[in-house]
Amino acid sequence: MNTSKSETVKEPPLKPSRRSMPCLAQSQTHPHSLSKHSSFLQPNRVQPHSRPLSAGTSTATVNVVSERGDMSLVSFQMGPSVLFCFPLDIGKDKDTYADESEHGNYDSRTDQSLLIQNTLTRQKPEPRIKSSLKNEMNAIASSGLFFKDGKKRIDYILVYKKSSPQIEKRNTFEKNLRAEGLMLEREPAITSNDIMFVKIHCPWDTLCKYAERMNIRMPFRKKCYYTDWRSRTMGRLRNMRELKSWLPRNPMKLDKEALPDLEETDCYTAPFSRARIHHFTINNKDSFFSNSTRSRIVHHMLQRTKYEDGKSKMGINRLLSNGTYEAAFPPHEGSHKSRHPIKTHGAQNHRHLLYERWARWGMWYKYQPLDLIRRYFGEKIGLYFAWLGWYTGMLIPAALVGLFVFLYGLFTMDSSQVSKEICEANETIMCPICERNCTLQKLNESCIYAKVTHLFDNGGTVFFAIFMAIWATVFLEFWKRRRAVLTYDWDLIDWEDEEEELRPQFEAKYSQVERVNPITGKPEPFQPFPDKLSRLMVSVSGIFFMISLVLTAVFAVVVYRLVAMEQFASFKWHFIKKYWQFATSGTGVCINFMIIMSLNVVYEKVAYLLTDLEHPRTESEWENSFALKMFLFQFVNLNSSIFYIAFFLGRFAGRPGKYNKLFNRWRLEECHPSGCLIDLCLQMGVIMVLKQMWNNFMELGYPLLQNWWSRRKIKKGGQLLEHKISLPQWEKDWNLQPMNLHGLMDEYLEMVLQFGFTTIFVAAFPLAPLLALLNNIIEIRLDAYKFVTQWRRPMPARATDIGIWYGILEGIGVLAVITNAFVIAITSDYIPRFVYAYKYGPCTDEGYRQEKCLKGYVNSSLSVFDLSELGMGYSGYCRYRDYRAPPWSSAPYEFTLQFWHVLAARLAFIIVFEHLVFGIKSFIAYLIPDMPKDLCDRMRREKYLVQEMMYEAELEHLQRERKKNGKQYHHEWP
Repeated sequence: MNTSKSETVKEPPLKPSRRSMPCLAQSQTHPHSLSKHSSFLQPNRVQPHSRPLSAGTSTATVNVVSERGDMSLVSFQMGPSVLFCFPLDIGKDKDTYADESEHGNYDSRTDQSLLIQNTLTRQKPEPRIKSSLKNEMNAIASSGLFFKDGKKRIDYILVYKKSSPQIEKRNTFEKNLRAEGLMLEREPAITSNDIMFVKIHCPWDTLCKYAERMNIRMPFRKKCYYTDWRSRTMGRLRNMRELKSWLPRNPMKLDKEALPDLEETDCYTAPFSRARIHHFTINNKDSFFSNSTRSRIVHHMLQRTKYEDGKSKMGINRLLSNGTYEAAFPPHEGSHKSRHPIKTHGAQNHRHLLYERWARWGMWYKYQPLDLIRRYFGEKIGLYFAWLGWYTGMLIPAALVGLFVFLYGLFTMDSSQVSKEICEANETIMCPICERNCTLQKLNESCIYAKVTHLFDNGGTVFFAIFMAIWATVFLEFWKRRRAVLTYDWDLIDWEDEEEELRPQFEAKYSQVERVNPITGKPEPFQPFPDKLSRLMVSVSGIFFMISLVLTAVFAVVVYRLVAMEQFASFKWHFIKKYWQFATSGTGVCINFMIIMSLNVVYEKVAYLLTDLEHPRTESEWENSFALKMFLFQFVNLNSSIFYIAFFLGRFAGRPGKYNKLFNRWRLEECHPSGCLIDLCLQMGVIMVLKQMWNNFMELGYPLLQNWWSRRKIKKGGQLLEHKISLPQWEKDWNLQPMNLHGLMDEYLEMVLQFGFTTIFVAAFPLAPLLALLNNIIEIRLDAYKFVTQWRRPMPARATDIGIWYGILEGIGVLAVITNAFVIAITSDYIPRFVYAYKYGPCTDEGYRQEKCLKGYVNSSLSVFDLSELGMGYSGYCRYRDYRAPPWSSAPYEFTLQFWHVLAARLAFIIVFEHLVFGIKSFIAYLIPDMPKDLCDRMRREKYLVQEMMYEAELEHLQRERKKNGKQYHHEWP
């Protein structure tokens, strides 16, 4: 239910009623500034004259509120803290602006005895006024928001080509649309002789009929009651406001004066019913149903109108797929730009308001106007931006903690005992890392790598991994609470998705087998279970095949690294030869990224084929199946190389003198003397940054180029420049790009994959939340700019949650705990340092307290090898990373006791870390309820009040009916 703050006007005390009766209020759909500065977009209306009336209800002082389609209210006060109001029927309403088709008598009582009416009078205009009125109507018609008469608002646009052969289907479809009550008007395109536009207007009677069928909730009573509890609460809030007035204003908040449309009316809502139309607040028929609601009703009708005889021969989607129509979309509410500044002249329309207060780059630090987004684009898109904003806001503490861990490593880099020992090891000779061209190197040559590794592998790593695991749980749990508040504010609590129509492919495939739908009670095509199981098995096999293709690509990159390793080691350039490991890793990452982006295109087509092979029953089932496949493909594609570096690189290379080789040719790659963590950080950083840059270009740059090319072709034709013709709004929208075929799937997929990068390997790359935060700040404005300026207006759809993506996010949160436990235990040197400090270091009996306890750790972690065994002409000894016995021992090159201690500590850490973090996550999830307690109380109270008000309104109506018929009535039930 929609709620907001509303003021209470005190009236003289009147005779109390038996029950409370909240007062009426109009449901505003336009900001105040729009009514002031955009009157040219509204048809001329004759303003009614209000007159005081006396109703024979009680001796009360009557206050008649008169403004455009007036509503007369009688208010009285009951007791010191509760104020009640009830409506009176006044006169008759003659709709002077509606088309003749809008006067259908669907009920003998609706237009006269049920609607709250006023008598409208028309004054004879002067001839000069007639001329100005004609000019204004021409301007309205040319603006592209109304029919040619300047009265009927365009609710939907259909586009077709005159050369299309599907003439009979189109004529039948449009004839049936008119039979359903819609009004259609054709208009040829200005920029193309082959394009024809069909403008659709939904009259009042048709809106009411389908609003009742679709159970659309509409406002019917304003909340104007005050209880003692609310009075106390408002008193506390008043004191808080006085305190906040002394504090500086939050710069992130939107200016309420610049966004008057955000002030929602405080009304109860109920499913619309023509039989009880007298319950609803109808001050103005034009504004009672918002533009998004009107478009949704028309879309509902387009989806269910037949174009041929047959069960499945219906719906605009089928006509779009077979080429009968080229496009179908609701129009934008005018231009998103204005010649006048919004601060002085106000907003021209909601699109202009969204651009100025949301989509402009200068608003990057402001909160999003979610109510306005929801009102213009619908609840489904509004929930996406609400989730994206919530995710971005929750990234702020994660980014700060990650930055703190990085800075801690930066400030302690020079004082690190491990880095000092590596940088001072002038006499320690390391064994050659490759077979042919690699030379003996001193350990201090990797001093830079050791210091950089300490930036990410330091004492704060474990704390940050635990913090991010808890952060993921808190983020998801508080999002559930935020979603509950939004569904309440947006009146989605009792909303249930409509029974979806079957996909044409499903109907065509299984038209021979039918069964009764348990919901609709009608026979429909049915897919037998054996057929469904066999198709699912084929689809799963295809998924595994594509995953094996990803692993093959990763294997190819590994082979490249092995080949390039020897080539860079003997390179002519001294810089490349000196830093050949960095060159190998950097080029490997870039090649891997190009393979990732290339395979993504293949995966999308394969996911299409596999999903179509399954023959899902409805569009939502198809979207969920396709989204799950795309996530699995892209997740494996993005993270497979990272998993290889984190858990396999250098683990199976062997030892000097007994190295493992690939195809008996290339020696497996080893980690750097400072560890493999620096390779993992490089892989994550490059892929994350490059992918975000590529996605941003494809989201905004590609549509910008397409729209620029369309405008260039229009200007090249010379039609507009020669005649100075301004395109109407429907043709401007036609030249924009349509929304993605999968709707918000691509947007969610990008953010969910980023969430995986932010949480799964965060122990190895603590700057990932910061990079994600910076990207999301740009992403919100990119998406906003794209929706407002570059895309056609999507159909305003409703939704109560983010769908299948929430389950995927929970799965990523579980995987992140396991992965970070393994990264800390296996990839980083945290556990070997920990074991050395407590068991083998100088502080064995004192406990691990300072960096001095790690003195001698580097020497302890390096084993000794006899160079003469290599047969390369070397003599002496070299060192390598491992825990093996020296060549002069009784069991040379066997694992030492320290190796087994480190291995046991690693396994113990994985078990303890996972159980500890999972326990904390479960405890936090238990402590945080899915819905705030005050919201539960409000919902229960409002449910009770709605029942009371519906009963009282019906009682009052029946009393007036009896009085009109001259019958006696009682104050109780008549």
